[in-house]
Amino acid sequence: MPKKKPQKGKPEVHDDLKGFDIKINEFGEIISNVKVDKLNEFLDENVEDKKLVDREDPTQESDNQEEE
Repeated sequence: MPKKKPQKGKPEVHDDLKGFDIKINEFGEIISNVKVDKLNEFLDENVEDKKLVDREDPTQESDNQEEE
């Protein structure tokens, strides 16, 4: 398997994540210049959760049962 070439320059990122930097130190700890809460908020707004795509909304199900 060929070795991957190191990337030149910085990758393209969403405007809301300009300046985002993340690394893993020698102890396996994630070091980032963006708070985890802010990153999670961005992901919630911009990335569709594949696990939840085919699920029905449980609030709709309980509403339908109350009407019967």
